[in-house]
Amino acid sequence: MIKKIGIRQLKVGMYVHDLSCHWMDHPFVRNRLMITSDEEIRKILDAGIHELYIDSDKGLDVADAPTAEQAQTALENELIDIAARQPASVARTSLAEELTRARQVKSQAHQLVRTVMLDARLGKAIELDQVEPVVQNITESILRNPGALTGLLRIKNKDDYTFLHSVSVCTLLVAFCRSSGMDAKLTREAGLGGLLHDTGKALVPDDVLNKPGRLTEEEFEIIRKHPKDGHEILLKSPGVGDIPLDITLHHHERMDGSGYPDKLPGDQISTLAQMAAIVDVYDAITADRCYHKGMSAAEALRKIYEWSKFHFNPQHVQSFMRCVGIYPVGTLVLLESGRLGVVTEPHETNLLSPKVNAFFSAKSNTYIKPVEVDLSKPLGMGGGDKIVSHESPEKWRVDPMKFFSPA
Repeated sequence: MIKKIGIRQLKVGMYVHDLSCHWMDHPFVRNRLMITSDEEIRKILDAGIHELYIDSDKGLDVADAPTAEQAQTALENELIDIAARQPASVARTSLAEELTRARQVKSQAHQLVRTVMLDARLGKAIELDQVEPVVQNITESILRNPGALTGLLRIKNKDDYTFLHSVSVCTLLVAFCRSSGMDAKLTREAGLGGLLHDTGKALVPDDVLNKPGRLTEEEFEIIRKHPKDGHEILLKSPGVGDIPLDITLHHHERMDGSGYPDKLPGDQISTLAQMAAIVDVYDAITADRCYHKGMSAAEALRKIYEWSKFHFNPQHVQSFMRCVGIYPVGTLVLLESGRLGVVTEPHETNLLSPKVNAFFSAKSNTYIKPVEVDLSKPLGMGGGDKIVSHESPEKWRVDPMKFFSPA
């Protein structure tokens, strides 16, 4: 039986089923392991892990610990309460209208980050006059329709992950800032920080950066140098402001002081660095890499919410959920009617009732004529359905991104 326990309940002889943290936040070769020594427990503590899941069938039990199902039900109830009372971002143009422009912006930004990384590796300064127009284009796309570019950026080629991750963090951070009511200047600086935040990875050897498996402790330390390396690179680039520098240096800090490079406690981490940390992890855990399968956007939000008790600012996490939706644009969902659909637009006042483009019958395992379903409306008015669960495209062998808008 899988149970959720606090770190102080962990003992030698227990089998850890899930360390309940982002893979880059723990030093173990795998996420599941038998605890054989106090040294392993110390390592888990040092990694800033406060709660985890054990398998009582494979190791010692904790009699009064909640089961994973009970913990998940409690978490879902909290999320439902949050979703029902938080408004979503409102699009100015339709998804279909913005998609063509968003594809161009994505391509432009992708190429720019490649150039920035190459320049950094060669010891050249970052040319801000090339970077700033791209951040502006991303911002304008987000203002027109946040879901278009963020939805497109969920699809990443494994070989291009490092570059597209920077574009995604920039895009999501701009959307996050705008939905939080920040002004244009602050949003632009945050977007610049998002686009440049991983510049230090240009100095990480390719065989470490793209290693198809868990890193050794030595390789782990090399990766953890990238915030300081990136900060030093940007310091040599004229015109880079304090906000991009701060985001680059501190996007791996955590509220409980377990992050790096400076182990800052939450009250010493700036608001934008806290927001960047959420965005960075969200994009990382939803992406497919050569060594792990990305989780769905909906599941990633649930994980980040669960971790927010210790690692992230809970208020910022809830605001981020409002920004992208409990079921973000591009999420594949199963409806009560038995249809599969892709989320195309969050509802303005209820994140549990987005617009969905239904295109597949799970009952007959066949494609159907795409139809837009507004889950906030009753039957007969384009609605009358509700989400049962988020689904894996691989499970159904479908590509939801082909069905962003009804045919």
